[in-house]
Amino acid sequence: MDAADLDRQARTLAGCIPPLLVARLLELGHEREVEFQAGRGEWFCARAWAQMLGGRSQEADALEVLAPYVATGWWPAAQAKAELLESWERAEEAIALSRPYAQAGGRMALDFVGRLLARHGRGAEAFELLCPGVEDWFLAAALVDIAETAGRDEDAASLLTTWIPADHRCDTPWCCRRGLDADTALSLLATIRERQGRTDDAIALLRTRRVISVNGRDQLADLLARRDRIEELRAYAESEDHGHAAQRLAEVLEERGDLEGAIAAYRPRDDSATRRYNGAVLLAQLLARHGRGDEAIEVLREVADSPGGAEDWIVDALCTLYSSQSRSRDGLAHLDALKARRGGEEEWDFFRMRLPLMADCGLLDEALELTRAHPEGDTWYAAWSISDLLAEAGRTEEAVAVLEQHPTSNSSLRAERLIDLGRIDDAIRSLQQPRIKPAVPSGDDPFSTEPPF
Repeated sequence: MDAADLDRQARTLAGCIPPLLVARLLELGHEREVEFQAGRGEWFCARAWAQMLGGRSQEADALEVLAPYVATGWWPAAQAKAELLESWERAEEAIALSRPYAQAGGRMALDFVGRLLARHGRGAEAFELLCPGVEDWFLAAALVDIAETAGRDEDAASLLTTWIPADHRCDTPWCCRRGLDADTALSLLATIRERQGRTDDAIALLRTRRVISVNGRDQLADLLARRDRIEELRAYAESEDHGHAAQRLAEVLEERGDLEGAIAAYRPRDDSATRRYNGAVLLAQLLARHGRGDEAIEVLREVADSPGGAEDWIVDALCTLYSSQSRSRDGLAHLDALKARRGGEEEWDFFRMRLPLMADCGLLDEALELTRAHPEGDTWYAAWSISDLLAEAGRTEEAVAVLEQHPTSNSSLRAERLIDLGRIDDAIRSLQQPRIKPAVPSGDDPFSTEPPF
């Protein structure tokens, strides 16, 4: 094995046994197979097996499993070993092992070593290690986390302030990407101010951001909720277009037992299509959680029946609700009406929603027949859906046979089905098919299927 092959294995999950299937093997009691594959260069098997041995206090055996991987100089293997050492209260050995990787400048290693040092009373050293990397948002976030332990909050704040230009505000997501962008610096500085008790300063900083939501969360909304400033959160939810502040308000109110208030928070504004659609789905989920499934269906059906509202993800959420409320036949009727409105045509993204509803109604074989007649019924993605239905019905052999028609596209799912059938050798053989290395793209071809994409 070498570091390049291990890195490709970890990034692409191709030609190897992926983590979820390693966990499945262990769950079903196939420890010896995982141990065997760990010795054959299967990184995810090695990591899981070493962790299992480490949990059993078999320290020497765990380190022996990882040794050939660490010997390649590949950072994730060294990190796995360092994590085990730390869990055994051998932190100094973990630091000694991982420090050279950090000194080489790897951002993942810098983050790991910095946090490791901070956890073990060496916050000042961790802070100095990460300071030079503050222009990297990932390392800047680690620096802010570590600053509190190191007693260096103000130093971190000063570093961040230099990345917030007074006379410039980014107007596109690609602006200022050569360094730490101003919005990220503002968010991190607000984190420091909040933990210093300077809540008003933190709020003022967050109100100047251009990008207000990251990964579906709004830092200002979360801050207002944490500080119990509900009326300010309510006012913010009224003006924020993405609906993430309204979601946070609804979550707080639901936690406090104010169901009607939470429902009201999700009611969409007429001028925000994003809030209208996202809010409807979240409102339906809220109603369903509280035993008001029929109301939840009405909320989503109103959106799906409105002009432009029958998007696949909205209809999918509606069909899922119909199924969970034991109203699958009503779900099928809704899909029939939608198909009729579209001139009798039904592309796969909508057709596939029929299949679980039909299975709920005891019409699995009829669903399979309809699938075979569909123009996209012989595609790899149709095989995936059909296999799921068959497996849920206990017809796993048939589920495998369907996937075998598209072996290169569904190898991971096929292997999972084979593992469930106890056909471990067949499963692993299907995963470990030799990977043909693609040709190097020509210089005039701007696209490549090679990761990183």
